[in-house]
Amino acid sequence: MQQHWKVGDLARLAGLTVRTLRYYDQIGLFSPSGHSDSGHRMYNEADIQLLQKILSLKDLGLSLEEIKRVMEGQTYSSSEIVAIQIERVRKQIRAQQKLLAELERVAERMNHQEPLSIDAFLTLLESMKQSQEKYLIEHRLSWERHFDLLGDFLNDK
Repeated sequence: MQQHWKVGDLARLAGLTVRTLRYYDQIGLFSPSGHSDSGHRMYNEADIQLLQKILSLKDLGLSLEEIKRVMEGQTYSSSEIVAIQIERVRKQIRAQQKLLAELERVAERMNHQEPLSIDAFLTLLESMKQSQEKYLIEHRLSWERHFDLLGDFLNDK
């Protein structure tokens, strides 16, 4: 018997928000395979595999529009994927360099016992926020391993 998940259940499983899944449906990227009698979106195992592919492509650095084109049959060469990854790594390096500079600036002020201005504090917070992208990527990879385990479990039944 095939299992189905409501949008909230899938969102929790995938580490996404319900709003994100609804947006993906709205733009035609990822729609549920069915609806319950009461109108709730219902997703099946094939939907979960499709969502995993979408999120993996997103992790490769493709935009939602590019992912949509891939789902419609367009392919990207290995060199195009590598170029996207290179740009992504460069962006991460710039964000980490900015965070390091901000932290060094704050440390210097603290060493001289100078008060930290609101602007300096806000700049530091923004740099820290940008550096969280690495954490989010690691979370997504953990989620993919969870889906692999779920797939193994479902295939054993």
